[in-house]
Amino acid sequence: MRVSELMNANVVSITPDEPALLAARLLSRHNIGSLPVCSLDGKLRGMVTDRDIVLRCVATESDPQTMRVREIMTRGVVSVSPDDDVREAAHKMAHEQVRRLPVVNVSGAVVGMLSLGDMAKSRAMEMEAANALSEISVNVKKV
Repeated sequence: MRVSELMNANVVSITPDEPALLAARLLSRHNIGSLPVCSLDGKLRGMVTDRDIVLRCVATESDPQTMRVREIMTRGVVSVSPDDDVREAAHKMAHEQVRRLPVVNVSGAVVGMLSLGDMAKSRAMEMEAANALSEISVNVKKV
């Protein structure tokens, strides 16, 4: 099964120059935990999570209205292609200890997001999702 068959193509993203406050509002409004950070041409530059906002902005007593997403985002994000096999994506998630992967096309533009939840909803992939979640939970990275 290909990533394109399970990914969510309705992606909410943010640019690196937007304030952390906007990222927090988007996360809240859309009830999601992470946003791909994209340049104006749609290319992936990083990811920002609710945890990034708390640890890198709020906990450091920075102003979320003036702190830019580029200052708190994670760079060097692992991604997958729409044509990749979902099992390979599950292994990437487990190895990188992430629950979501941005899906990028050949030009590097974000075209979707793939989550463990997306895989768990598919009867064909529920075992891979469970195994990936187990590996993520057991091998929790310390920040």
